[in-house]
Amino acid sequence: MESNITKLYEAYKEGRIDRRAFLKKLTLLTGSAATALSVLPALGESNRMIPSQDDGLVAEMVDYPAPKVNMRALIAHPKTEGKFPAVIVIHENRGLQPHIQDVAKRFAKEGFLAIAPDGLTPVGGTPENDQALASERIRELSAEDTVNNFVAAVKYLKTHPRSTGKVGCTGFCWGGAMTNQVAVNSPELDAAVPYYGRTPAIEDVAKIKAPIMAHYAGNDPGINAGIPAFEEELKKQKKDYRIFIYDGAAHAFNNDSNPDRYHAEAAKLAWGRTVGFFKEKLK
Repeated sequence: MESNITKLYEAYKEGRIDRRAFLKKLTLLTGSAATALSVLPALGESNRMIPSQDDGLVAEMVDYPAPKVNMRALIAHPKTEGKFPAVIVIHENRGLQPHIQDVAKRFAKEGFLAIAPDGLTPVGGTPENDQALASERIRELSAEDTVNNFVAAVKYLKTHPRSTGKVGCTGFCWGGAMTNQVAVNSPELDAAVPYYGRTPAIEDVAKIKAPIMAHYAGNDPGINAGIPAFEEELKKQKKDYRIFIYDGAAHAFNNDSNPDRYHAEAAKLAWGRTVGFFKEKLK
């Protein structure tokens, strides 16, 4: 296996495959995403996706102000001049991992100003090479402060010099639940796309001003138990919403760095719908 990893790494360094393909194949070789990340330092690589200025993008780490802390985040946008509609990308319960950084860059390639906050900033940030520790740190966060930290990203993007002032939010798993909370707590939000996120409290649905597009896996009973009441209340409150359930897919189906969960067909369909929704609502 070691020789196969070396050959794979050589292909990546020589530019024959991109980082996303490298990480996906490394995960298959090592058996899990966590193991793949753990071997990166031995190869001379960080488990963080290094912000760069390639592929027609500008990507860099920035700080933005929140009520109690300056939040760390990756921000990415096209190199071209002008302003772009903005999208917040909220990570899973493993912190700001390379996969989510890549998702932010994918939005930038679609013509958005994308920001991926590190929700773990108040507790020391996302640790390298230790997803278990990241999950522990998630549990240390204040729920109220965490929501406020992501709501602050909306305010930051509203007035960012490269933003049109239109701001959407998407997130995955833990980040999907947080996306719902941003929709509840930020009347300035222009669109929200939670992926398999826990639904908000029914009494909070009336507070949502942004149009919603929600993606769910067909095989995700814990999360999906909340859908009927959520949809009933969205209808009752006459909200602009769309709900999609992807049969055959499981929770975290969009994460292409996790072959145990990734469902290519569902991920591609949901991505196309998400990009189209943001382009429609963030005009």
